[in-house]
Formats: sequence, structure tokens, C-alpha cells
Amino acid sequence: MARLGEKKLGLWQRLKRLALTDVGALARGLKADDLEQMERLLIEADFGVPATLDLVEFLEAEVRKGTLKTDVSLRDAVVDRLGMMLAPPTDHAELLRAASGPTIVLIVGVNGVGKTTSVAKLAHLLTQRGDRVLLAAADTYRAGAVAQLETWATRLGIDCVSGTSGGDPAAVAYDAVEAGIARKMDVVLIDTAGRLHTQDGLMAELGKVVRVIDKKLPGAPHEVLLVLDGTVGQNAVQQGKLFSKVVSPTGLIVTKLDGTARGGAVVALRRELEVPIKFVGTGEAVGDLAPFDARAWAEELFADG
Repeated sequence: MARLGEKKLGLWQRLKRLALTDVGALARGLKADDLEQMERLLIEADFGVPATLDLVEFLEAEVRKGTLKTDVSLRDAVVDRLGMMLAPPTDHAELLRAASGPTIVLIVGVNGVGKTTSVAKLAHLLTQRGDRVLLAAADTYRAGAVAQLETWATRLGIDCVSGTSGGDPAAVAYDAVEAGIARKMDVVLIDTAGRLHTQDGLMAELGKVVRVIDKKLPGAPHEVLLVLDGTVGQNAVQQGKLFSKVVSPTGLIVTKLDGTARGGAVVALRRELEVPIKFVGTGEAVGDLAPFDARAWAEELFADG
């Protein structure tokens, strides 16, 4: 029963238990064994090695300087440091916009991460804000993918450009950009096939899609959002690195984060991919996509309660 109770402790409670075994623990400094246990705890929470070492070394240095004297000051320091680690670049915008004409957003990611659903959720978010959005079903390789996006478009009351199953994804993307310009759309969201690193032809096809888009509208795509599953830990990091070899993501959408049990993956992805997190999927409903707030995420991850 004690072990069952242990599992219910949040990340902050477990970290505090390691660092504050008694009231004088911070005053004496953290022992090597304490630091090793902290590292293990954070890695088990999917923080990844680089982010874990950064956070633990920071805490060790602060304790040595005597700036952390209470559990409150320790938590505040963790949240502050984590907020800095997760923060986007200073020139970050939630969604980069074209100077004129439609903003073209390419959505990439492997099958099974919630990519097509994320396209629909992002379309819903943008239309709620007043944007005129056009969808493009360029995932022509996966059976049912085109129909899935067309169904979402019908539910959302927006148009969708699509081709035939097994057709040329680049042609669909080209047609969508052309339609977006002609119809004076604000945003064109282009769904692409779930490309695996073992499928070199599909990865090459993604490069072709990008080139065709740029040819039709120089400077596009204005955003390349990589969708990653927040529950798969370091596998998501590896997927991100593989996609970065073909196309440079400008932002991440991290899915399946309906709680913070595996929320450390967000930290690992931000640190190791060096790409800003723009949106997080927090549930199954179409409205369950939220702009990423680094400070709020750090606060929730180390909630004191």
C-alpha cells in the first residue's frame, strides 16, 4: 500500500522528498547520492539527459551559494530555471505570418502521433480567432487520411483541397496554395504523409512538397510544424532529429498531454531539438489544443499539491 501511495505523489513532492530529507538538508548542501536520485527521477519523467543535467547542476550551484533555504525557494528556483529552458526565442511568434497573402503552414510527423487531428484542432483554433482557413489533404499515401481530413473540414465548416488516394502530394500542396491565394485565405494548413525514417522515398517526397510550395509562393511555407507524441519520451526526440535532416521545423506541436505524468518530454524536446514548442494537445476534443506557455507549464509540472 505504501508503494501505491508513492505513485500518487507529484513530481515536486518526489523531488522535495529527495532534496529535503530534514529541515537542515538545504543548509548542509546536497550530497552526491541526493543528486544521483534527483537525476534518476527527472530522467524517469522523460526530461532527457541534457535537460536533467542542466537542472540538477543549477540546483546544486544555488544550494552551494546558500540562496535556497526553504522548500518554497527550492521550488521557485526549479520553476524559474525550467521556464527559462522552455521559453521560445525572443523573436518567437505563436504562429509566424506571411507579410502578405496567405500564411502557409506545413504539418509533418509520423503516423500515429495525432497529426491529422492536430491539423483540425489548429484549424478550429484559428477560425475561432477569425482567420479564414483552408485545409489541404496531402497525406495521399495513408488509406483514409484524405477522407479523415475532409470529414474534419465538413465538421468545421471550412474548405479542403484534396487529391486522389496514392496521388502526388506535391500537386495537392501546389493546388492548395494556389486556391489559398485565389480565395484570399488567411491560413492554409497542409497535412502531409506520416513519413518514417526508413522510408527514404517518402522523406524525399516531403522535400519536394517544400520546393513546390516555395515555387508557387516564394518564402512559403512560413511555418513547418512538427507533430510529436509527448508520451513516447526519447523516441519523439529521435523522430524530431530525423525530420530536421529533411526540412527545418519552425515549431513543435506536442500531442497526448492530457496530464503532466509524462510532461518532462516537453522539456527534452525543447532542449534537444532547439525548436520552440508552439502548441500542446491536451485531450481528444477539437478544442483541446492550446498555445504553449512555458512558465505555466513549468508551474503545472512542479505544482505544490
